[in-house]
Amino acid sequence: TKQGDGVDFLSWFLNALHSALGGTKKRKKTIVTEVFQGSMRIFTKKLPHPDLPAEEKEQLLQNDEYQEKMVESTFMYLTLDLPTAPLYKDEKEQLIIPQVPLFNILAKFNGIMEKEYKTYKENFLKRFQLTKLPPYLIFCIKRFTKNNFFVEKNPTIVNFPITNVDLREYLSEEVQAVHKNTVYDLVANIVHDGKPTEGAYRIHVLHHGTGKWYELQDLQVTDILPQMITLS
Repeated sequence: TKQGDGVDFLSWFLNALHSALGGTKKRKKTIVTEVFQGSMRIFTKKLPHPDLPAEEKEQLLQNDEYQEKMVESTFMYLTLDLPTAPLYKDEKEQLIIPQVPLFNILAKFNGIMEKEYKTYKENFLKRFQLTKLPPYLIFCIKRFTKNNFFVEKNPTIVNFPITNVDLREYLSEEVQAVHKNTVYDLVANIVHDGKPTEGAYRIHVLHHGTGKWYELQDLQVTDILPQMITLS
């Protein structure tokens, strides 16, 4: 069998489990949504076409269609975007692998940072703000980008702490005062090795009884030091 996309499988698995337990998209909750589901506000603002004259853009921006709109939305995981990987090489002709702190890519959810999203016909600015954090929070770091010809993998290393990641500042102000638990410890990590279309996955899991970390790949299980997880 061929390994598929890890995020696609996770999304399918959580939704299938939720449905099998009697859950629905809108109303009925299950243990899946109680454990993994959070909520956020999504602010969206339509942009005029970039080729339009400046005066026409100004006029369009006064229309209701181009005013910022907000919707409440739930999530089962948060997608974190990586900065574009550099194309230049070092003196040994090796591609330089950049590094970025976790909190840099978490800024997407601070309610302030705006990002442009393009569709076939229209462009939008979006910003995101969290309103509820789940007991177990899943981050999906977006490494793969697809176009009409091939799939690219971003090799950027994300530096993240194993324990005490506090996300209180990413909650809306009125929620910060009443939200009880906002600090997270890592309990599992999924890694993709190899080329985008040929690679394989391995998993790091914390054993709560002993406090030790283990690496799993197919049927192979080995010990791993916590400090090695962030380098994977």
